[in-house]
Amino acid sequence: MPSPLFADHSADRSPERDTVEALITQARRLRGGLDAVRRESAAVDTGLATDPQLRWQRALCDLAVHHLDDLGGHLDQLREGLPAEDETEQPQAADMPAAPPEPAPHERGSLLRRVGSAEWNLLTDEVSWSDELFTLFGRRPSDGPLTLDELPSLVLAEDQEGLAAMVTDCLVDGKPIDGEFRIVRPDASLRTVHMVGEPVLDADGSTACMWAVLRDVSELRRSQAAVRESVDSLQRERQIAQTEHRMAVELQESVLPQWRDSLRFPQGGPVALDFAGRYLPSGTRALIGGDWYDALQLPDGTTLLSVGDLTGHGVTATSGMAMVLGALRGMAVTGQQPGPLMGFLNQLLDSTAQPALGSAVCCRFDPRTRQLTWAQAGHPAPLLFRGGTGRALDPPEGVLLGATTGASYAQRTEQLEPGDLLVLHTDGLVPRRQPAVDTHEGSERLLALAPRFAAARSAQDSVRIVVEEFGSTEREDDACVLIARIGD
Repeated sequence: MPSPLFADHSADRSPERDTVEALITQARRLRGGLDAVRRESAAVDTGLATDPQLRWQRALCDLAVHHLDDLGGHLDQLREGLPAEDETEQPQAADMPAAPPEPAPHERGSLLRRVGSAEWNLLTDEVSWSDELFTLFGRRPSDGPLTLDELPSLVLAEDQEGLAAMVTDCLVDGKPIDGEFRIVRPDASLRTVHMVGEPVLDADGSTACMWAVLRDVSELRRSQAAVRESVDSLQRERQIAQTEHRMAVELQESVLPQWRDSLRFPQGGPVALDFAGRYLPSGTRALIGGDWYDALQLPDGTTLLSVGDLTGHGVTATSGMAMVLGALRGMAVTGQQPGPLMGFLNQLLDSTAQPALGSAVCCRFDPRTRQLTWAQAGHPAPLLFRGGTGRALDPPEGVLLGATTGASYAQRTEQLEPGDLLVLHTDGLVPRRQPAVDTHEGSERLLALAPRFAAARSAQDSVRIVVEEFGSTEREDDACVLIARIGD
């Protein structure tokens, strides 16, 4: 119902009919495109309930749908209220501009039922409601409209004071109304209503009546709440992820050796081993995994060299890595050989509260005989470089750690010579974007570096060569490399 304040507006103040029709067409086109996006996201989305990012995207789509629905309903009402182009003669059907397709009856009805108008005449106590407003409030027209005194009877108790303040400000102070309140309809359903209106003044400036347009914004507010909740959830998830990432980095840095230069064993005597290691983060630097490298001088004068990788990322993977590396060091100090060591590590992972899989290489080097005894658990074999060429050592049998109960691990012995270079690495050196990527590609690319390794003066120089070759940001996974050079 238009306000009496606007009864004297001339016809030329109304929007042009073709402009409104064009807006309606654009709104429907946007609505159709948005529906297509929602259908596509629903077809591919299987983790909406657990993924905050997907929940947020879906909530935004739903919110946009409700906004477009409201816009479409308002434009439909505006088109219905437009005057004929020639006020003295109604246009014939043939002269009417082509209108866009009408929405389905149930769609158009639902849009229009969400908006209604009312006028309360303070001089005659007459109340006038549009049919849509009866529908909005869940009342039959035969029940009659509600007076301003009766209106709070349908308003939620918590919102009655706010409604009373709006009405009082309008009637007493002449302020326009723009606010919301919730109503409980006769069917016990709860709806949120947005009301805008103005006082209509008589000749002496007193309030003669009050008119208002009321809109059901329940779905809109629910969508907005869903967006807020999903944004909050997404922010919490990001904060948790950032905290876990920081914890994973700190744990990793506290466990992995932080060698700035080459390290030489045995310390205080003739150099038998010159070695260096490096952790290579993934290209995103967000995925901290369970890769490790380690070198430890043992009480009997031998040296333990190991690299490995536990499945997963984040705090779980790094804490598991710290547990495995600590157990490996402790058992090696007791004199255990590489084969039995792998068996104990397998038993450890198999019995943990959070089962995990891992691969590893464990080597024990005796500087007196220059013999290398080693075992592996589903891991790339060490690479031996000698005389400008390289080869992978022939691996003994050994399954992934944690893959099966009671697994046993064989070991092999390799005779090393002065000047030999031993390279141990994990398998995340190269990108894995191809489904059928060659798992030996990292080893092959390392073997191709043999001439450059031969020219290197130290293990640290050799590590720099590896970093130059594999330090690309294209790598999806993290990796470790440990290089040992046999002294004269």
